[in-house]
Amino acid sequence: MSSKPLSSTKNELIDLLKTLKGSFYFAAFISLFINILMLVPTLYMLQLYDRVLASRSMETLIMLTIIVVFLFFVLGMLEFIRSRILIRVGNAIDAKMSNRLFDAMFALANRHPGKATAQPLGDLTQIRQFLTGTPLFAFFDAPWIPIYIGIMFLFHPLFGYFAIFAAIVAVSLTLINEKRTKAGLEASNKHYQSSQSFISSSLRNSEIIEAMGMHGNIRRRWYGRYISFLNEQSNASDEAGVWSNTSKIVRMLMQSLVLGLGGYLAIIGEVTPGMMIAGSIIMGRALAPIDLMTGTWKQFSGARTSYGRLGGLLAEFTVPVKPTPLPAPQGFIDLEQIVVLPPDSKVPSIRGVTLSIKAGETVAVIGPSAAGKSSLARAMLGVWPCVNGKVRIDGAEIGHYDREVLGQYIGYLPQDIELFDGTISENIARYEDPKPEMVVEAAQVAGVHEMILQLPQGYDTPIGPGGIALSGGQRQRVGLARAIYCYPKIIVLDEPNSNLDDVGERALTQAILELKKRGSTVILITHRPAILGIVDRIAFMRDGLLQLFGTRDEVLAALQPKPQAPIQNDQGTQS
Repeated sequence: MSSKPLSSTKNELIDLLKTLKGSFYFAAFISLFINILMLVPTLYMLQLYDRVLASRSMETLIMLTIIVVFLFFVLGMLEFIRSRILIRVGNAIDAKMSNRLFDAMFALANRHPGKATAQPLGDLTQIRQFLTGTPLFAFFDAPWIPIYIGIMFLFHPLFGYFAIFAAIVAVSLTLINEKRTKAGLEASNKHYQSSQSFISSSLRNSEIIEAMGMHGNIRRRWYGRYISFLNEQSNASDEAGVWSNTSKIVRMLMQSLVLGLGGYLAIIGEVTPGMMIAGSIIMGRALAPIDLMTGTWKQFSGARTSYGRLGGLLAEFTVPVKPTPLPAPQGFIDLEQIVVLPPDSKVPSIRGVTLSIKAGETVAVIGPSAAGKSSLARAMLGVWPCVNGKVRIDGAEIGHYDREVLGQYIGYLPQDIELFDGTISENIARYEDPKPEMVVEAAQVAGVHEMILQLPQGYDTPIGPGGIALSGGQRQRVGLARAIYCYPKIIVLDEPNSNLDDVGERALTQAILELKKRGSTVILITHRPAILGIVDRIAFMRDGLLQLFGTRDEVLAALQPKPQAPIQNDQGTQS
């Protein structure tokens, strides 16, 4: 499947945020009224000091109090509405991006298996939490800082100048916090990902670790990475805590100092006592967004890092262009001088292989270890792209097919069998809505039907995490049933008998014969010669090259060691 060229792609996250800008504008518009209403306590207190206490009017007090209660109710409703809007914006971002990221993660897993993690979904969660949480409110409230400072100037010019000085100090502390913690947070995140990746791979190999007494060594190796993460995070958090607390203390100090300034101005008769108190409160409101930014800078920095990672992932794995639908494949396979480079490798595992397989043929691929047999299978399936040459199915390049459509006509049994979390039936049916009769038929052909019936819940027995554990041979036979479910046109079996006993191998032979009857093209990678009797042709691989390809008898005859000519001694007699 083709993709848009990288140079023509746009930043998908920015495009998505642009589609939601109306919601952000509305939230900002609500923030306008919220910040206006934030002045209510100040104005109420100002009226109490300068009007109610001076006039001793109970009616004025009651009326002002009723108005204040109503305005606080409105403030609470507006806060609730703004929060609901942002939560729904976050949900919309998640709904639009989660499937896209899921596809990109699997594309990354195929191209760079060692780098594949679930981190992108965690990054999306971090961005969503930032956009729906307290940190974003600081950015909505920040434009009001000049307005609050302007109100301070209305009280008295010295109030205004002092507020500007306090804002400059607070912003400086925020910038220092960013500079001092950025590198530490990035290093902490890298060490965390490294430790998580290491422990995930170790858990997948827990049996080997337990059997060979590697537990302590693995724990020490993991702890070394984990303690590096903790140290970096602790250092960054300590640094952030210093500047966050400093910012908070400075804000409180500035509020107290402006109160002292107001006291001085009140003594000399240039402001009223109410203005003195109100100036201190408004100073606090002016500095609150900056203080909030400093306190939540770690979340902002994390969201920014997540945004950068997601942008890079989405740019590397662009949205595939849906190809023109092609007819259902019949099973013809053509390889044209293909060169295959395994993921994250610089040495080709397949070098210039050309062969043609007719529909309905059964072809065995044999050869010594590391000959390139499994790489050939992955190239045929389009799992590993070719750096040169072409893989064609029914004359069309494999990339011209819609992968999900083509997958319905392909069966694959890899060497390392992985069954998914679900029932036996769901695994055989590939997570589609199971067709019970086809599930049972696939199991019967694979010779696993009787074994499944012995399980506690038969075909509805859960396997995988929390389910029943199957032996290697049982997993292989269930995997074979999954590969032949609904009789695909092309079936690739990579060492399908590596874990089978004699009964299982006979079942495998019968399964391949049944597939031949139904006209499926079967590619069989094997080391065992016993099963070669049922194949039509054989491809012999060595060092990534196709050494021999022909009928079964021709290739087997060519591989037979030639008898050596007898050696004659000096007397002319044979020895």
